[in-house]
Amino acid sequence: MLVASGLITAAQLGEVLELQRTSGGKLGQLLVHKKFIAERKLLEFLSKQFGIEFVDLSAAEIKPEVLKIIPENIARRYGLVAVEKTENKLKVAMEDPLNIVVLDDLKMMTGFDIKPVFGAESDINAAIDKNYGTKTAKEALDDILLKTANGTTEVSLVEEDENKGGGEDITTLDAAGEAAPIVKMVNLIISSAIKAHASDIHIEPTYKETKVRFRIDGVLHAQPSPPKKFHNALVSRLKIMSQLDISERRVPQDGRTKLKIEDKEIDLRISILPCGPGEKVVMRILDSSGLKLRLEDLGMEPENHAIFAKCIKAPHGINLITGPTGSGKSTTLYSALATLNEPDVNIVTIEDPIEYQLEGINQVGVNADVGLTFASGLRSFLRQDPDVIMVGEIRDFETMSIAINAAMTGHLVFSTLHTNDAPGAITRIGMMGVEPFLTSSTLLMVVAQRLVRGICKNCKEPYEVTPDLLVSLGVPKALLDNNIKNGKITLFRGRGCETCSQTGYKGRMGIHEILEINDQIRQLIIAKADASKIGEVAHKNGMITLRESALRKLFIGKTTVEEVIRVTGSD
Repeated sequence: MLVASGLITAAQLGEVLELQRTSGGKLGQLLVHKKFIAERKLLEFLSKQFGIEFVDLSAAEIKPEVLKIIPENIARRYGLVAVEKTENKLKVAMEDPLNIVVLDDLKMMTGFDIKPVFGAESDINAAIDKNYGTKTAKEALDDILLKTANGTTEVSLVEEDENKGGGEDITTLDAAGEAAPIVKMVNLIISSAIKAHASDIHIEPTYKETKVRFRIDGVLHAQPSPPKKFHNALVSRLKIMSQLDISERRVPQDGRTKLKIEDKEIDLRISILPCGPGEKVVMRILDSSGLKLRLEDLGMEPENHAIFAKCIKAPHGINLITGPTGSGKSTTLYSALATLNEPDVNIVTIEDPIEYQLEGINQVGVNADVGLTFASGLRSFLRQDPDVIMVGEIRDFETMSIAINAAMTGHLVFSTLHTNDAPGAITRIGMMGVEPFLTSSTLLMVVAQRLVRGICKNCKEPYEVTPDLLVSLGVPKALLDNNIKNGKITLFRGRGCETCSQTGYKGRMGIHEILEINDQIRQLIIAKADASKIGEVAHKNGMITLRESALRKLFIGKTTVEEVIRVTGSD
């Protein structure tokens, strides 16, 4: 029926049926996971097919007395939320409104006749977080204060044997009243960050308090914080989870742990740094379920996409991705590797650390303690008959020279550098001591990228500005001409809502500057031209700068002028 309606193709159906045969799962969930159909479109289709109402929870206001009819642990376990009640009937939005067993349980539990309706899984989870979350956080903090008042000390709280923290189900522990309060609070902080789609968690001591901040869409947001007296206990718990030395508080430590939240696994990279008031903790959240591996999802302009797709499929050479930490370099690299990942291609990577496991790719983690560095690993790779090699980062002459040698002997090499723009990578390679003729003969392209926040679709609104205002902000006048109507330019912004936590932004997208190494650029490299000259010539040849890439997204309503200035202000 989906194929007949034109919502999916027969080829897509065949692919998902084969996936279902090998790995199980519901057909609809697999179609959504493969991005063959949007979740909302599928639910609207099922709603018509089964004659069951579909409710848009993102716009629904649920009364507290209705919500309380179903306990939070039941709502989370079965993926449902009560949305409306009449005298003897309760309307419940469900991921699976055909589950008769759950419907019978709800009727027995609540005493109401249950009217099931379709609700999107993401909307149900957001509704649960919005309506139950505050109460859960308060209960956890009250639990800590109560147990402390009863004589429980910090040491006894953290000396529990919790070494198997990597396999814990945080959602279950979050609701368990018997859990040790420090364990419960740590799990609450981590699970709250994951629900908020944060990329990092900062736990920072000051002389008066402990601050907790989440980095969401690249910007830090303050969160409710535990009392200062529990800071050492929180850090100790995190050390236990990542198998670090609890007694060592004088030197930095780095660890890693894996957590299970419902049916998906989350990797945490934990960095602990001793500061004046105590130890600061930063946790990087690596959620492979949110990893976008299709080139189309990288947000490149058509011109950039064409260059990128061509260079990653070259038979040999070096492709470099540049940008600061947290600019999405790993996602771009993994997307390129996923595109090349075929049964007849041998792909090997060396990373520090391995951020995401990719099926069918041989991934090696750096281990400096035993002598496994980028350079030594890359040297060994050449004896493994690879077609494609990915080096997590090129930091020195030795690694760069081996990468060049690999490219010259018929291998396709991917790696990253830390430079501010694409032409700057040429200068950086020269500073490593690499001869210009070697760079010019092996380099295929350099991609510089950043991430800008996208406007929240739920509260997006238009507004008009004068062209002169944008010119005063550094926007080239020539770029404005195609967007002027009646002397004004229409831009968009988010006014702030519950969905985006009143920020006006939801999610991030890439902006890219791609320098393709053509004959003219090769001559400049050999002549040891500086980065500004290379950039000038490349721009004349059609290279889109980071600022221009961001402005294109501004004028099509995907981001805001404030975000363009924040990310590309130096341009």
